Amino acid sequence: MSVLYEQSIVIVRPGTVSDRYGNEKADWGESATRTPVAQVNVQPAGGSQEDTDDKRIVVTGWLLISAPGTYPDLQATDRIEYEGMTLQVTGKIGRWPTPAGVRHIEAQLKEVD
Repeated sequence: MSVLYEQSIVIVRPGTVSDRYGNEKADWGESATRTPVAQVNVQPAGGSQEDTDDKRIVVTGWLLISAPGTYPDLQATDRIEYEGMTLQVTGKIGRWPTPAGVRHIEAQLKEVD
């Protein structure tokens, strides 16, 4: 395997809870499921943006690429835990199939600090 894919992540998929009005909403606490995934590459992408209107907020973009031949079950509503950060998936997951099977996935992520 290439040294590019020696990182690991945890995919966090929210559970659901009902609010006091009976509406279902995402629950990132105890009912969330955590799935470890190896053989990925996570790197900075898209730079950072800073919002200084009323408080300091830095938003950093990241790119997740899975190793060739891997196809993690990642959805646009999931979050990623990586090196002490919680990253949000932004947009749809890029899936790169081939006639022989799966090539890899790519996903844009963001960290809001």
